[in-house]
Amino acid sequence: NLKKLDIHPGTVYGVVGTIGSGKTTLLNLMAGFDKQSSGSLLYEGKEYDKNWLGKIRQNEDVFCSIDPQHNGNNKTISNYVSSQFPKKKNLIENRYFKNSSFKHLWNRRIDRLSAGELNWLGMIIACECDPRVLLIDDYGMYFNSSMEKDFRSQLLKMNRSLGTTIILTSSSDIYLKYFASVLIFLDHGHISKIRTGNSRSSKRESNFKKSSFNKNKRHHKKRRYN
Repeated sequence: NLKKLDIHPGTVYGVVGTIGSGKTTLLNLMAGFDKQSSGSLLYEGKEYDKNWLGKIRQNEDVFCSIDPQHNGNNKTISNYVSSQFPKKKNLIENRYFKNSSFKHLWNRRIDRLSAGELNWLGMIIACECDPRVLLIDDYGMYFNSSMEKDFRSQLLKMNRSLGTTIILTSSSDIYLKYFASVLIFLDHGHISKIRTGNSRSSKRESNFKKSSFNKNKRHHKKRRYN
């Protein structure tokens, strides 16, 4: 059985599995939202920091697309965007809300969004932030082909220009196989297989021994793109 997973910096990973296979749980652990029941979860060779109550402190280098659900309750999208991107509020509003079918959501409270709307908001925030590691849950689940193509382009630009490590989950590899370098297949909480994605022909070495989330200390450029 595979017991260790190393995540290499600057790589795009696709995690594929059916409902209940453990995709969201894996991202919640990496994001610091939940604590693993056993094993070790490491970032740059160290366990996540904890507060005096033993609760995990979220790593500022890691952003998860479901973050608004955890940190935006009782805020409107407008307020949340203002707090996250004080200098880019107007840009984000004009880019995603002004002339789209989502215009009516700008002043809606985040805790009143549907699952699809929350997923869409998470994708917007993900594409506008600049983390070293970006985690995206249920990629493409609520998109049409045009939306998926636009978000994919933005994510690839982030990866290539900033060296961002990106980990996306989906119930199918229909989208992920075209731009993820590595595809990880989950089955009931276990890794069933790992394959090289279609985006690159090179094979990456994978070593497995215990649950591990690894990233080296290579300098990450803080340049944003529009």
